[in-house]
Formats: sequence, structure tokens, C-alpha cells
Amino acid sequence: MSRGAAAGPRRRGRELVFRLLYQADLTRDSVAETWKQIQGEERLPDDARAYVDALVAVLEEGLPPLDEAIRQATQHWKFERLAATDRGVLRLAVAELLHMPGTPAPVVLDEAVAIARKYGREESGRFVNGVLDRIARTVRPGELEGVPPAGPDPGMGEVEGEGQGEDDAADDPAEAGGR
Repeated sequence: MSRGAAAGPRRRGRELVFRLLYQADLTRDSVAETWKQIQGEERLPDDARAYVDALVAVLEEGLPPLDEAIRQATQHWKFERLAATDRGVLRLAVAELLHMPGTPAPVVLDEAVAIARKYGREESGRFVNGVLDRIARTVRPGELEGVPPAGPDPGMGEVEGEGQGEDDAADDPAEAGGR
């Protein structure tokens, strides 16, 4: 993870878009409407605000293609049953992977994992990393060359109200029955 970006304007912008996605998901409002309601309260540098505006525009074009990419990578689980925090981080990162080619895939993954760890559950970072690794290797072939595929299998009990207990969690998908 790039430490310089940790407190930088793009990270702040990404976290803001994550919060917009989360709020819109819970309230069933559009991301753009949610952004419109709070943008006057947010103090962001111009470059971060421009990044937020660009991501919100991509998200307003439609969530279905983003959600479909996530569904393909999480074949074992119903999309609607994913934790709202995980769903928000995944939507944000997939939007960046598909529509922001100037941001390298490893940066997108690192930032998403950091946000998932900050706002999600204990296993969210690992889950988000596994899902995004699958997606990035499909939509950005070659950008993760030399990086071993992320594990474990993204379908391993990462759903609200379902999943494995702490004693049942396995780091190796083969030990978890090869889901």
C-alpha cells in the first residue's frame, strides 16, 4: 500500500465516495442526489473534489454493470446479502477499474482494501482483496503481472448473517471445502 496516498486528497475523495455509496445503498437514493445534499459540507481540495465528481458521474451512469462484475467474482453468494460496507467498497473500486484507467490496478486494490479494513468487518479487507483481484485480472489484464493471485476464495463466508464462525474460517480455500 502506498503510504503517501494514505492521507492524500484522492484517499479522502475515495472515502467520501464510499460513504456516499453506503448512504445511498441504505436510503435507496441516488449517489448523485446524496452527493448534492452534502457537498457543501465537505472540505476537499479541488483535485479531490474533481475525482469525487468524476466517480459520482460514473456511478450515476449505472450500477448494474459494476454489480454484475461483482456478482461474477462472488459466484457463491447473493449480491444483496453482501455487507453494505463491502458492497460499497467493491462498487467504488470496480468503477475505478472500469472507468479510471489512469489509476493503476494495484493502487485501486490497495486503496479499496484500506477502506474496507477501516469501515468494514475484520475479514472485509481480505474479502475485498480477493474479489477485486479476480475482477482486475479480467478487466485490466497484465497490470497485476508478477503479483500472485489473492486468496482465499471470495466466496468464503463473507456475507452478513451467514458464513463461518471464527473457528471454522480457513485461509486456504481447499481446507474450506474448495467453495
